[in-house]
Formats: sequence, structure tokens, C-alpha cells
Amino acid sequence: MRRSNGGIIGPDIVTTGGPTGAASGVFKLGEVTDLIRQNKWPTVSPFPTNVTPNSLRFDTGSSDYLNRTQTAGNRKKWTWSAWVKKSSTGANQSLCVAYQDSANWTSINFESDDELNFYEYQGASVVGQKHISMKARDVNGWYHFMCIWDSENSTADDRMIIYVNGIRQTAFQASTNPSINTLTAMNRNSYPVRIGAFNSNNYFNGYMAEVVLIDGLALTPTSFGETNSDSGIWIPKTITGLTFGTNGYYLKFANSAALGTDSSGEGNNFTVNNLTSLDQTTDSPSNNWCTWNFLDRYYTQAVFSDGNCTVQTPNASETYCTSTFKMSSGKWYAEISTYDGSNRDNIGIVDSVATANNGSNNLYQKAKGYSYRGVGGVWNNDSQLSGTFASYGSPNTIGVAVDLDNNLIYFSKDGVWQNSADPSSGTGGVSITAAASLTEGSYFFAVGDEVTSDDTTYRANFGNPAYALTSAVADGNGLGQFEYTPPTGFVSLCTNNLNL
Repeated sequence: MRRSNGGIIGPDIVTTGGPTGAASGVFKLGEVTDLIRQNKWPTVSPFPTNVTPNSLRFDTGSSDYLNRTQTAGNRKKWTWSAWVKKSSTGANQSLCVAYQDSANWTSINFESDDELNFYEYQGASVVGQKHISMKARDVNGWYHFMCIWDSENSTADDRMIIYVNGIRQTAFQASTNPSINTLTAMNRNSYPVRIGAFNSNNYFNGYMAEVVLIDGLALTPTSFGETNSDSGIWIPKTITGLTFGTNGYYLKFANSAALGTDSSGEGNNFTVNNLTSLDQTTDSPSNNWCTWNFLDRYYTQAVFSDGNCTVQTPNASETYCTSTFKMSSGKWYAEISTYDGSNRDNIGIVDSVATANNGSNNLYQKAKGYSYRGVGGVWNNDSQLSGTFASYGSPNTIGVAVDLDNNLIYFSKDGVWQNSADPSSGTGGVSITAAASLTEGSYFFAVGDEVTSDDTTYRANFGNPAYALTSAVADGNGLGQFEYTPPTGFVSLCTNNLNL
């Protein structure tokens, strides 16, 4: 099975070639949603729900990273593995580095072209490098990256190896095999190692789960993942029976009060820098959560943060931003909080991402968009629909319940359903066009401004909040955490609920 763009790896029984033009064997998440709606996708979830329950959310703007100082270990042979979900593209981002000074380091990082670069730098010269050609530009899905250093290997091409989603990479932008028995900065005594930063720059922006270093062994991907027999998808598996070695570590991010805890048994705990308990998340390869879409490129001036759970709109444009996941059927719930106080906000759903040539940029003016405006009322196609909806500003939390089984949408303000609605019983909802009749058969959650003088901050809670809650109420499937109780039958937007 090909795994070339970081999307969802499709099972052998599913034909590729959806509307987004994904590579053969690899599906965008929206395509998977469409195939589920068409009953063409396996009904059994390919992702184990208990293997990787947590991840750590890194934010470039907060300069987040972990660090520790190494002791003397095996500098000729080691394995590094991590599951990674990116939140941005087009920038240098460090996953892991052993760094002494500007002339000596071991680095695993994304270059500005979004290609993974694994290299050893000594005396200001590259002594070993594998810079793969695959571009990691998917901000929806999880990748598994694995880097192996084995300079004792008699085969030169086997001294540095990169695997992506279980597949060994063989296409490189740059490749330099290290000489036999070359030592690395990794596992060198007194050298600092960092997760999520290079030195004081190139901070990682996204999520990491199951971060592992094996000191002294060159392992294969089957130590960390496996191909699901029903779906053909590369998935994580329980890590067990491994010897981690002197500097080895296993970061599970299971303890929100001690995020740098090493679970390998070696006691190689990391110091936490600028990360808090709120950065422990349930967004993981076992359950992928919806976020705002960083790749919604009409919104180029928008500022995304908190793992794309927060977006600040630019005051120079009137446009909107959409979610990464699409909704084609079922009942879905989200909470979106606003922080500007202008009453010129728009929160709702729309049938397409914002592009430069899609006509009107205001959400409430879209023919297939439904927006609860800050000035009051629900609008579609530049017209106010019937019903009683209060104005809102800052700070307010707007609940959005989308019922695509009955083609209705509901809105709440700070827990009070507007228009005297009761989504649990199906009363008081606003009628919307059936998703099946839309061009791509689905809706996105969406937010946007309607004036150029505003820069509104929208914090989305699709069930995996990046901010503190007064309460923490799960949906009917026991997934997610919300400020207010989701209506009966409405669930959070994540892959486990999509599979259910």
C-alpha cells in the first residue's frame, strides 16, 4: 500500500481517485468521509482506540519543547520513532536534535519544503544525511516517522534509514552515507537533546505521540506499528518487550502533571518548557480530531495556534475559515468561542473551503452556508432566516449542532438553545440543504468576519479543547470534552465517531 502524502492509507478493497486527486492508495480525510457515506469504506475501525490515547501539542508561537542532557550511550547504533501530526507547513521545524554547538549536531527535522531531513553535522560539515523527497503537507492526518543510525553496518546504504508509515524511503533530495563506525551527537555524553526545537529556533508546530529512542539497537517498523489485516492501514501497536538502552526513552504523555515522564524504565525524564497540562491531548493516531484547516489558503493572513484549535482572522479581509473534517451524514456537535466584542462574527457551516474565486467571501452570504451572526439571526445566501436568535460578542460560546439525517442546524449561546429549540427532540431547528445534494455532498464547520476592521479570535472545541473548561462533558459515545452537554444523539467530530 502506498503511503506518499500523509493522508489516510486506504484498504485494498477501496478504489482511489476521489475529488481531491489524492495519490493512489492514499485518501484525504474528506474522501474517507464521502466513502463512508456511500458505504464503500470498512465499517470496522482500523485504529485501535487504546494504544495511543494521548499526544503532546506543540505550538510554535509559545516556543514549546522538551529537553534533557544525555549520558554516554551507543553513538554508532540507535533508533528514533514518533507519530506526528503537523499543524503548519512551509517552515523549518525540528522534531528531535542532539545539539552541542553550531558546528556539531544530530538532527531530525522538516525543512521549509516540508521534506524530512535526517542528518549528522560535525565540524561544520555533513557526514551523513538522508533528505527524503516525500513532502509532509497533510495537516489532517498522522504520520509515523522512524529514523535509524547504524554506522557499524557493512552496507553503506543501510547506515542511515528512514521509514514513513512503515515504508522505507528510497527517493532523496540529498543522500550521504556515513563512513563505517561514524559516531553521532545522539547519545554523546553531556550533549543536550531536544524534542520540538532545534536550539532556540525551528520550533515544531503540531502533535507528537509515542516518541521513542532505542539506544544501541537498529529496529524495524514492526516494533512500533503494524498493518491492520482488515483495512491494510499502518497503525500503532502496543510497545512491549523492547530494550531501550542507557539514553533510551519512551514518551507517552500520559501524565498531564509531568509531561516529560519517561515510561521506558530508564528514568530519562525530560524537562518541560512552556508546555502545560492543557497541551496533553487525546488527538492521536488512535483517534484523530477535527481542527481548523491551516491549508484553507484564502485565509493566508490568519494566525493559527493551539494545534489549529484557535484561529485569529485578519482585519484586512472579509472571509472565512473551515474545519479539516467534512460532515456528510449523522449528527455532529461543536462549541466555538469568540473573543473580540464587535458583534461582527459569523459561526456556522459551509459547503466549501474559502478559495480566491468562490464568489462572496462572507460566510452569511454563501448560497450553501448557514451562519449565526453576532448581530443576531441565522443567515443564508445574504438573507435572514426565520427564528429568534440573540446577538453575541465576547466572550461567548456558541454551540453548533448539525443534523444531517434531518437536514437541520441548531445554535446555542452559552448553553441556551436559541429559537426555543431542542435538538434532542428535533424541534426549533433551521432547515438546511441536504448534504447529498451539495456539489461534494458535505458541509464544514466554519467561522469568519464580515468587516475588514476586525481581527476576531475563534477558539474551536470539536471535543479536544486547547483551553480550560469549567465542566468536561463527553458526547453520547463517551468521547470528547465540552463545556455544555451535547444534545442527545449528537457527537464530536473525530475518526472514532466517524467509524462508529
